[in-house]
Amino acid sequence: MKRIRTKNVFFLALIALFYISCGSHPKNGDAGFRPLFDGKTLEGWMGNKTAYKVEDGMIVVDPNGGGSGGNLFTKEEFGNFVLRFEFQLTPGGNNGLGIHAPLEGDAAYLGKEIQILDNTAEKYAELQPYQYHGSVYGLIPAKRGFLKPVGAWNEEEVRVAGQKITVILNGTTILDGDFMEASKNGTLDGKDHPGLLRNSGHIGFLGHGDVVRFRNIRLKELSS
Repeated sequence: MKRIRTKNVFFLALIALFYISCGSHPKNGDAGFRPLFDGKTLEGWMGNKTAYKVEDGMIVVDPNGGGSGGNLFTKEEFGNFVLRFEFQLTPGGNNGLGIHAPLEGDAAYLGKEIQILDNTAEKYAELQPYQYHGSVYGLIPAKRGFLKPVGAWNEEEVRVAGQKITVILNGTTILDGDFMEASKNGTLDGKDHPGLLRNSGHIGFLGHGDVVRFRNIRLKELSS
């Protein structure tokens, strides 16, 4: 058997160290983020754990699990933050992202709800602008036309800083607004939104009877 020269061993060690070093750094600008979902369990979450299941590294909403899918909330409460996640819609899929939400009641009004919706479904053709994907429900409409085809994975970032909410979908800012400014002359849906006065609460997925999948859910808290 031939001996491996010391120089070659040193070179291979440098390569290994390089790859280990690269793998230890967050990718895609994720420095400062921490996972809210470990890809294996619903540890750190509470709510309808019958309808929300873990499958192959995803949280999958099964509407047959009871309560039309129901709600799944983080155990922790958050105020100002940046949330990043990926989602996959099924035809006509409808869900919501609750922020500053309490554990009881309708998060769209007692907190705030950011729509997660298949905008292309025929049954949603006549919705109000504030009901389409990325909108702050009842308050601020989002731009349309930036969802990937149904069945593809979308990437979304939601930034909450004080009264301002920004939603970036697949690299495009589709919403950037101040919810207090937007509602100073009344809400778009004409309803009371006491959740406007909440500056912290749970983050949650709000089921509406459709299969939707989520993965790579991570968060970075911002200073107040």
